[in-house]
Amino acid sequence: MTAAFLVASAFLASAVEFVEALTIVLAAGLTRGWRSSLTGLGAATVVLAGIVAALGPTLKLVPIDALRLVVGALLLAFGLQWLRKAILRASGYKALHDEEAIFAREAAEAQSAPSETRAGLDWYGFTLSFKGVLLEGLEVAFIVITFGSTQGSIGLAALGAGIALVLVATVGAVVHAPLSRVPENTMKFAVGVMLTTFGIFWSTEGVGARWPGDDAALPVVLAFVIALSFASVVLLRRRRLVIA
Repeated sequence: MTAAFLVASAFLASAVEFVEALTIVLAAGLTRGWRSSLTGLGAATVVLAGIVAALGPTLKLVPIDALRLVVGALLLAFGLQWLRKAILRASGYKALHDEEAIFAREAAEAQSAPSETRAGLDWYGFTLSFKGVLLEGLEVAFIVITFGSTQGSIGLAALGAGIALVLVATVGAVVHAPLSRVPENTMKFAVGVMLTTFGIFWSTEGVGARWPGDDAALPVVLAFVIALSFASVVLLRRRRLVIA
């Protein structure tokens, strides 16, 4: 896998999670106060940094084939789940992901929640922001650690995630609104394809098999997954037309 491919993959996967985390932080900040929301963001970031710092060196102790088998299986499970939802959305069987609707729901729930102050912070706003960032951030941490560990370059995976974080945070700070114009559904489709591709590739290597050309076979696997995914969308769209 080229360095650029690794960075791009980590960037896309992380950007999707950061957009969703931003929506939650904005909802908490605009309805419950920015101090509580940003404190929750900061606390979750510290926890995530600790998790990455602890797990990164530990995974280096695991034999590379065993690591690729476990990571490949996990990525395949996550990737197929993301890809399934993306295919259903693209074919019209599932509603498209709507950040504005999610923001409106989170904001309404935050506004109606009772006020409780702890340590000078609005506890609901702090908790909402902390949980949202932690849950979405755990997926980013998983992506960075797994992508980086299996290729021996956590730094490159972290670079991709870092670029996504800076970009999403900068745009969010400027517009102070959910990033509804970001083609998140398309990004999720792409991430599902990439996770599935890596899952297939690394699982195969983990059981001792070798791909022709080693890493050069990765684009071929990627092309196969893309072709199969688009074929699934076309078939499901035709099925909807027949049923209708």
